[in-house]
Amino acid sequence: MAQRARSRTRKKAPGRKAASPRAKRPRPKASASRHARAASQATALDRGPANYVPLSPLTFLANAAETFPGKPAIIHGDRVFTYAQFFERARRLASALKKRGIRRGDTVAIMSPNQPAMLEAHFGVPAAGAVLSPLNYRLDAATIAFCLEHGEAKLLLTDGEHAPVVADALGRLKRRITVIDIDDPLYPQGNRIGETTYEQLLAEGDADFPWGPPKDEWQSICLLYTSGTTGNPKGVVYHHRGAYLASMGSTLNFGVRPSSVYLWTLPMFHCNGWTFTWAATAAQATHVCLRRMDPALVFDAIERHRVTHLCGAPIVLNMLVHAPEAVKRKFPWTIEVATGGAAPPSAIIAAMEAMGFRVTHMYGTTECYGPATISAWQQDWPSLAVEDRALKMARQGVACPAVEKVIVADPKTLKPVPRDGQTMGEIMLRANSVMKGYLKNPQATRAALKGGWYHTGDLAVWHSDNYIEVRDRAKDIIISGGENISSLEIEETLYRHPAVMEAAVVARPDEKWGETPCAFVTLRPGAKATQDDIVAHCRAGMAHFKAPRTVVFGPLPKTSTGKIQKFVLREQAKKL
Repeated sequence: MAQRARSRTRKKAPGRKAASPRAKRPRPKASASRHARAASQATALDRGPANYVPLSPLTFLANAAETFPGKPAIIHGDRVFTYAQFFERARRLASALKKRGIRRGDTVAIMSPNQPAMLEAHFGVPAAGAVLSPLNYRLDAATIAFCLEHGEAKLLLTDGEHAPVVADALGRLKRRITVIDIDDPLYPQGNRIGETTYEQLLAEGDADFPWGPPKDEWQSICLLYTSGTTGNPKGVVYHHRGAYLASMGSTLNFGVRPSSVYLWTLPMFHCNGWTFTWAATAAQATHVCLRRMDPALVFDAIERHRVTHLCGAPIVLNMLVHAPEAVKRKFPWTIEVATGGAAPPSAIIAAMEAMGFRVTHMYGTTECYGPATISAWQQDWPSLAVEDRALKMARQGVACPAVEKVIVADPKTLKPVPRDGQTMGEIMLRANSVMKGYLKNPQATRAALKGGWYHTGDLAVWHSDNYIEVRDRAKDIIISGGENISSLEIEETLYRHPAVMEAAVVARPDEKWGETPCAFVTLRPGAKATQDDIVAHCRAGMAHFKAPRTVVFGPLPKTSTGKIQKFVLREQAKKL
């Protein structure tokens, strides 16, 4: 031992590396049995069919059909399909598409209002390995043609009501695609432009078509086009994994269960109905289809089918609040309503609550599969005054369960802003439910996903209770005399005026101040108000420099998804 100790302290010769004492004694070789045990343990920890299945919403329908085969899955007028029938029809659709040459990665487009075929396509098309592209039926022919061409659709399912605009769009294409007509008994006057009907297509398919998720959960499942305000829309690509996780998050967010009855007031083409095409099926709830948004139809459907859940943009809530008293109903149960797309005015939330609806505010974009944050109810909210509670509910809230992280940060440094409710930054998020990217647009994809975050372009503040609150789109901030003015703050105040039904605020050029707020207002039916009335109302509820200097009365221009077109209003304001 003494000799060994001395050897450790012996000085090495210049330029020569000292040998490690352990290097002089080579380690004994591991036995073959030891290597075998290690290999066996590693193999036991590998993933395989028993412990790894690619995530896909296709499993939702198969599970629902096994659990509740005889339960009503889809109600559309007098037509009722059980979950067993829903599953069989989706399998026939997948089989028929394969027989017609549709292969993995091919795009199948659909132009349809909320009806059974639209729900079936959300399962049958991806089951064939194809990518579903739900088209916005409010678009013009030129834009529809762009979407079909850009997405390279090989087959189009189209409802007869929209045949004229679709036929116009098809005439603009440089290639031929297969067209299938969807016949809906609730719209018998529809035109036919396809080579066969949807029901005939299903008859071509096999009811026992093999069903299961794709081998790769990153495989594309949907192609959706944004409702851009300028230029051509961008094609947002979703994958199976994101669709599965976003849907599961939606069921948790909104409390949808097997006993739930979900009314389709939200278009299914819009972010796949905020994923509820899949989510309500995952919950094994009942879908009630509605071809068009009409308050009378909504109240009637709620009463007839004992609806428990529905979704809609703030404009939908606005329509229900201002519906004629003759069509409104009183219900002995509470109807859950999820809203999003923009901050619903607190006055609308309060009015919905008074009618017996419980409003949950969500926030998201097409790029993140719809809802990404939720204004989760806190235990003390029910004890607050209606106005105070509505103000809290109007905030965009906290991350949904399926979202990894949401921050409000400086868009350049990515540093989170203080949670003081005052400092503005951009909402960014990170999640499995963020798009794969924009189809054929790598530059826009890189910009949207820069720095490992999805950049929403929405400006918000972060409150001390961790709730975020959107203050404006970056392009909608009004800079007057060097002061930043939130158009949403002014709109929130305008909606509190008893005569105001809809409102939007944009910047109007001003020689002295650079910009001043200009309000565009739609009054309630039969209501009267002047510019002085509106301005005085705003000055009484906010800093005077924030009040609009100009008020324009009349209907507001909207996008095909019901969003107010502020870019149109900005152009109008420049001419005033």
